[in-house]
Amino acid sequence: MPVTAATDYEIVIGLEVHAQLLTRSKMFCSCGSDYASASPNDYVCPICLGMPGVLPSINRQAVEATIMTALALNCQISRTAKFDRKNYSYPDLMKGYQISQYDQPFSHDGWLEIQVDNRTKRIGITRAHLEEDTAKLAHCKDGFSEPYSLLDVNRAGIPLLEIVSEPDMRSAEEARCYLTKLQQILRYLDASKANMEEGNMRCEPNVSVRRQGATELGTKVELKNINSFRSVYDAIQFEVSRQISLLESGQRVEQETRGWRQDSGQTVSQRSKELAHDYRYFPEPDLPVLEVDDAWVESIRSRMPELPDARLTRLKQRYLLSDYDAHLLVETRPRAEFFEAMMALAPEDKIHQRAKIAANWILSDFAGLLNATGLDIDEARVTPEYLTGLIDLIESGAISGKIAKTVFQEMFDSGKSAKQVVEERGLTQITSPDKIAEVVSDVLTASPKAAADYRNGKQDALNFLIAQAMRETKGRANPSLVKDHLLRILRENNES
Repeated sequence: MPVTAATDYEIVIGLEVHAQLLTRSKMFCSCGSDYASASPNDYVCPICLGMPGVLPSINRQAVEATIMTALALNCQISRTAKFDRKNYSYPDLMKGYQISQYDQPFSHDGWLEIQVDNRTKRIGITRAHLEEDTAKLAHCKDGFSEPYSLLDVNRAGIPLLEIVSEPDMRSAEEARCYLTKLQQILRYLDASKANMEEGNMRCEPNVSVRRQGATELGTKVELKNINSFRSVYDAIQFEVSRQISLLESGQRVEQETRGWRQDSGQTVSQRSKELAHDYRYFPEPDLPVLEVDDAWVESIRSRMPELPDARLTRLKQRYLLSDYDAHLLVETRPRAEFFEAMMALAPEDKIHQRAKIAANWILSDFAGLLNATGLDIDEARVTPEYLTGLIDLIESGAISGKIAKTVFQEMFDSGKSAKQVVEERGLTQITSPDKIAEVVSDVLTASPKAAADYRNGKQDALNFLIAQAMRETKGRANPSLVKDHLLRILRENNES
């Protein structure tokens, strides 16, 4: 279905985002949470399986990660919080209910600012609360029997942070920018891996449309099974078009849950949307109400890292970086920390010059190698000290810029320092006047036509001669010294 022009309609979008928290154990039991590479049903216990008579216990690390994220999202922290049973029947819900939060979540009334179309927009955060993840169904077709489903309980009970936005977004692009910013914050806090493709961050957009100028919200549709930023964008675009088409043809939009089919680029109906009373919430009788006092909140706040927006402003002011470079550097916390570790090694009188050089290396050559190998910067063998050492060698004239790229490749592959690579491979730049004179003499002897062309006014011939000298020395000759010596010899010969 093509996207219909929506000039007569206003798009209204709210997002529910679920993020698995990075904790050592599950939410209500001691089973390990690092199940990604495990065989099915390895990380299970009677609590995960929902056996009768078992008692859950609260994971303090998950609670603190939830409160820290809420603080980063400018939320009000509740003084009391409780868990509730959310009752519904589905094969991946082991107990027949999910332990979640209903009327007393850990936080409420926050906001997040996004940059979209060269403007800043504030998106309201309704709440950030904590619950447990469900098990996972694997739907199978083997060609020999009817389709069937298998159940993997490893994921059941993983701490799950749910962040619910206000319906403040007005386009698919705003929703994508919101998701990107939220992912960045979760990763900065080390609260979640927040990788949609891996399933540890999931998004459910609530989409509705209304006539321009209307004050009442339209009928919303919840979209499920979305596992990438691109799919979020495409699913919203399709759903907006579908709803407008219904209204334009005199039909009604039904409140329902729809799934996103990436293969066909369409949303499909799954079930009618449940309301809060359909879940029959009631307080979890096996878990206490938690008292969240000021001292605990301030202790959590004191452990928060500097957030992306604050770091962006500081890097631009401290190091005079361009807005473009600064945004790329703070995109991930490890990259920003790598850069700042390099700046801690830079001479104060060269701090701005070195900042630009370091940013160029990190965002170009280094980023290219990281992308090619699928590594993050904190997983690479090149350390801030090693890259600083490479830049020092370039600035001292020990190696040329061209040789530096060769050195950096070996540093990346071997984990050796720049100095060690240069010494082992004999890559020190040639600056000896006698050696330069010898190289120039050999080049002029081998290329008499280029020398004659230069004397006859062809300036490009000089560049050819310099290139031949660099080739002869495998890039080790100082190009400036080569040029100076060539000019002197050529002028002397011309005068004679």
